[in-house]
Parts: sequence; C-alpha cells; structure tokens
Amino acid sequence: MNKIFPFNKFITGFNIIKANGGPLNAFKKLFRHDELKIGTLVGTDEMGNRYYENNTYFYGRNRWVEYNDQVYLNYDASQITAEWYGWIHYKTDLLPYNDPNRPKYKWMAKHTENETGTERQYVPYSTMPPKIQAWVPPNKN
Repeated sequence: MNKIFPFNKFITGFNIIKANGGPLNAFKKLFRHDELKIGTLVGTDEMGNRYYENNTYFYGRNRWVEYNDQVYLNYDASQITAEWYGWIHYKTDLLPYNDPNRPKYKWMAKHTENETGTERQYVPYSTMPPKIQAWVPPNKN
C-alpha cells in the first residue's frame, strides 16, 4: 500500500513545514537556505548564528548553521566563529561550551567576518614611490 500511496512522505513533509514555522516561514527559509531541515538546536554564537544537528541525515549533511536573520542573503562562511568552526567541520564532536580544553584568554580578539569587497576592507598602502608610471595620452591640441 505504501508503494501506491506514500503517506509517510506526505507526513514527513508536513512535519518539516510545521517544524519550520508554518507554510509562510517554511517558504522564507526555503528561499534563504535552499532546503528545509528538521534538527535539534545545539547552540548559538555571539553573532546570532544558530547551529543545528540531526543524526538521521547523512554524515556531512547532519550539521548545519542558520545565519543571523539580520544578514538576510549576505551570509558567508566567514561569519562562523572560531569556536564553532571545528564542530561544524567535524574536527571535534564536542560543542564549544562543553570543551574543557578550549582556551579563552583576555587577550584573544573577538571574531570578525571577512570584509573583502566592502567599504571596510583592508587596503594596504605603500610608502615607496611607484616603479612604473602610468601612461598619459598626449593632447590633440
């Protein structure tokens, strides 16, 4: 009977939509993330990113991050903080707040995202005169 009428697929689909906040919120999340998943919220970082895990999915697809809603479609992988980087990339199974060996010193800088391509990007300057002069076309006058 399940081969003719796959009711379990419909039930799973309805459960996914319900877990993502109803049809409208599920559509918004599908637009933003290109997929809908059900998972357990395992933590958040100081940037507002939410980290999820569901071990019924395949290895390599069972951990994911939902970026802060304030960045909307301008999210990028450099927004994952260093504390969560090891967990999301399967370097460790310990969550950052459960890892006793993780150093946290006062002198450590806070995480900043990569700002290449924005007006806040780092642009080095040179104190040496340029070795090559730009060509200036002659006037036709």
